Amino acid sequence: MGKIKTVLFDLDGTLTDPKLGITSGVQYALSKFDIHVDNLDLLEPFIGPPLTETFQELYGLSEEQSQQGIAYYREYFADRGMYENELYPGMHELLGGLKERGVIVCMATSKPTFFAEKIADYFEISRYFDFVGGSNLDNTRTDKGEVIQHVLETQGIDPSDTIMIGDRKHDVIGARKNSIPTIAVGYGYGKDEELRLSEPAYRAATVEELAALLRELTV
Repeated sequence: MGKIKTVLFDLDGTLTDPKLGITSGVQYALSKFDIHVDNLDLLEPFIGPPLTETFQELYGLSEEQSQQGIAYYREYFADRGMYENELYPGMHELLGGLKERGVIVCMATSKPTFFAEKIADYFEISRYFDFVGGSNLDNTRTDKGEVIQHVLETQGIDPSDTIMIGDRKHDVIGARKNSIPTIAVGYGYGKDEELRLSEPAYRAATVEELAALLRELTV
C-alpha cells in the first residue's frame, strides 16, 4: 500500500485508559439488577465492545434489560465515569506529530459521540482531530463497522489510503468490513490471542512502537 493519508483512532484502550470509569459504571449498572461484582478486573471485557452486546453475553441480560443497563451506566458515567480515565503517556506527541505531517486524524469509537467529544475536550486532544465519530445516544450505530463507515462517508475519506488503530478484535473486524487495514495495539484491553486471531495488518506493543510505525506509514 502507498502512504497513509488518514488515520482513524479507537478511543477506549487506544487513546485513553478508561478502566476505572467504565468498570465502575458497569458495576453500578449491574447492582441495579442485584448482580454484585466486587472485582473490577472481571469487568474489563466491557471496555471496547458495544455495552448491549457485553451485558447480554456475559451476564445474560435480555435486550430490554441491556438497554436499561446502559441507562444506569450512563447515570454514573456522565457524572463521574468519563473523568475516571487517563490519556496514555506519549499520546499528545503522537497525535501532534501526525498533524504536523498533514495527516487527517479522526476518531471512530463505539462510545456515543456526545461522550467522546467531552472526553477529547477534557484531555485537550480535540485540536488534533478533524472529526469525532461515535455511536448515537439512542444506542444505534454501535457496531464498529457502522461507526467507521459513518466516519468515511461523512468526511469523504478514501479507504485506500486510510488505516484504523484499535485494541480489540472489533476494531480489526469493523475496519475490514470497510476495506481498511488495522494496527492492533498491545497496551490496551485486547488479549494477545484475540488480536492475533483477528489478523490485523500490523501490531504495536507500546505507544512508542505505534508512533514509530506511523512515522513509516504516513505521508
